[in-house]
Amino acid sequence: MKETGSPKMMTSPREEMAEAPERRPGERSESGRSGGASAKKLAAPNPCQPVLVPNPEVLEKPIRRRFTAEYKLRILQEVDALSESGQLGALLRREGLYSSNLTTWRRQRDNGTIEALSPKKRGRKSRRQDPLIQENEQLRRQNERLARRLKKAEAIIDFQKKISEILGIPLSQPESEENDS
Repeated sequence: MKETGSPKMMTSPREEMAEAPERRPGERSESGRSGGASAKKLAAPNPCQPVLVPNPEVLEKPIRRRFTAEYKLRILQEVDALSESGQLGALLRREGLYSSNLTTWRRQRDNGTIEALSPKKRGRKSRRQDPLIQENEQLRRQNERLARRLKKAEAIIDFQKKISEILGIPLSQPESEENDS
């Protein structure tokens, strides 16, 4: 069989991401809606260039969108400046946001800190330990280790005492114990 037409190239999701244009901080990527960069690529194939077929595979782990504090404040300022009806919906569609995002961001802004608007690291929080706590833990471990060594040494001494009694060998008391008694 003979193939006719332009050759089709399959690309991986990573290759597609590498071809994506540079974005400004806080800006989201365009989706496959009409007018987007990816829609233009597929809509009008150039006979000189190979046709790019989108990869139907879903990425293993979706990438969570993160918005910077400056971006959130800029969007909230734009929303506050809107006067006509329908502009809010257009802004949300243009930015790819939900009204719940605005509600959450307003609540964070009203709490009074810009830090509340910055994205939070997800997952288990790391414990920043005080140097005194670290030193205390180190001394506690050292104390336990020395207590175990002392217990072993006392067991050895008791064993030696019993053997000397059995064999009838008189033991001389250490000088420190003679002074204490």
